[in-house]
Amino acid sequence: MFNEFKTFVMRGNVLDLAVAVIIGAAFGKIVTSLTDDILMPIIGKIFGGLDFSSYFVTLGAVPANYAGSLSDYAALKKAGVPLLGYGEFITQAVNFIIVAFIIFLVVRSVNRLMPKKVDAPAAIPEDVTLLREIRDELRQRRSI
Repeated sequence: MFNEFKTFVMRGNVLDLAVAVIIGAAFGKIVTSLTDDILMPIIGKIFGGLDFSSYFVTLGAVPANYAGSLSDYAALKKAGVPLLGYGEFITQAVNFIIVAFIIFLVVRSVNRLMPKKVDAPAAIPEDVTLLREIRDELRQRRSI
C-alpha cells in the first residue's frame, strides 16, 4: 500500500497541483493586501470616505462586559456578537473579482505565447475506406 501511495504522490499531476496550491496561497496573500491596502481605500475615497469592511448589522445583543466601540466590526466579532458583515463580503467579492481577472490575464497571455497546434488530418479508419470504395463501385454500376 505504501508503494502504491508513493506512486500516486510522485505522479506529475499531484506534484503540479501541490506547487499550484502553494503558489496560489502566496498569490492570495498578495491579492488580499492589494485589495485591503490599496484598492478598497481608493474605492472608499471615491465613495466619500467609505470603508466597506466596517459595514455591518448587529444581529444580537452585545455582551454587558464589552467595553469597545460599537462601530468596531473586528472587536465586536471577537467578542462573539452575531453580526451580518456585508461590508466584509463586499471586500471579499472585490478580492475574488481581482483574482479571477488576474488569472484570466495570465491564462490569456500564456495561450497567446504558446504555439498553436495544427492537427494533422486524422487517418480514415479502414472500414470507412472500404465502405466508401463499395459505395463508389455501386455508383459506377448504376451509371453504366
